[in-house]
Amino acid sequence: METEEIRRLWREANLEALWESPNAHKPPRTPDTPFKWSWDALRPLLELAFQETSPASVERRVLQLMSPHRAEGEEWTVGTIQAAIQCLKPGEVARPHRHTMTAIRFQIEGSGVTTTVDGKDCIMEYGDLVLTPNWCWHGHRHEGDVPALWLDVLDVPLHNYLGTGVFQPPPMIEVPETVEDATYSVANVVPDNPVGRTDHSPKFRYPYVDTIKALAKAPPAPDGARRVRYINPLDGGSATTLVDCLMMELDPGQVTKLYRENSNALMLVVEGEGKSTIGETSVSWKPLDIITVPQWNYVSHHCLTGPARIFVVTDREVMRKLQLHRGNLEGDDA
Repeated sequence: METEEIRRLWREANLEALWESPNAHKPPRTPDTPFKWSWDALRPLLELAFQETSPASVERRVLQLMSPHRAEGEEWTVGTIQAAIQCLKPGEVARPHRHTMTAIRFQIEGSGVTTTVDGKDCIMEYGDLVLTPNWCWHGHRHEGDVPALWLDVLDVPLHNYLGTGVFQPPPMIEVPETVEDATYSVANVVPDNPVGRTDHSPKFRYPYVDTIKALAKAPPAPDGARRVRYINPLDGGSATTLVDCLMMELDPGQVTKLYRENSNALMLVVEGEGKSTIGETSVSWKPLDIITVPQWNYVSHHCLTGPARIFVVTDREVMRKLQLHRGNLEGDDA
């Protein structure tokens, strides 16, 4: 039988020869370039969202941060991370709902907002991290005097790929029992009989003031920066199952060594000014600028004024659970 006829028969049966696949020996792709959302440019555009709609009509008033590398119809910021800014006016309420996607909230402007997670109230002040783990009920209310903004980060792109995204509106049902955060306020000592779910942190709020204290005692990482990780106190792992959060601190004038990972990250500048080299791109930054760090780019940070503190969200926990996480300093083997 002629080769052309063989290929026709295979195509009709939805078969393809692996040895002829263009992906069989495909080299690693060139890392994506980073992208920065300057807060000076972003903030006026967020103001327009306040006049455009309300949580009462659209569930959540949110503007997504979209990767310039995405294809038509895709929604992602970097890797398996989807980031957005949520906006709430004084007196507004965003009704509770839950979904299989994990979400984290990092407060960046305003005060007086409370996020309620599985019935537990979590105050949101500048620099605070609030978790809404997968399938936890969560809603927001704003009792302050000025508009509030916070960074939302979810693992939506991963769920879109896996086909596991499920959303449930109110009324709230099957609300698990929770405990007050003071239960886990003593380092290295936790209850012998934990209450509720244990696959994510029983703490939902991580105050910025506590994070600063932890950074002051943290040893330098291999690249020279100090980093602390927001963890689940029950097992020492990431605070949520698939979204990993860290805070990095740089001293004035400090320049870190070039380092890269095969995970993707999003940086939000909390304090200080500086610049980062990400692959072949130099990116300057100041407070509330948001920057993507696509996988496999070598990264170095230079703090110009500080100390600088940068909140980092990464999908490395996905890589770790798949036993695929890799990282190395420049000059070391990958």
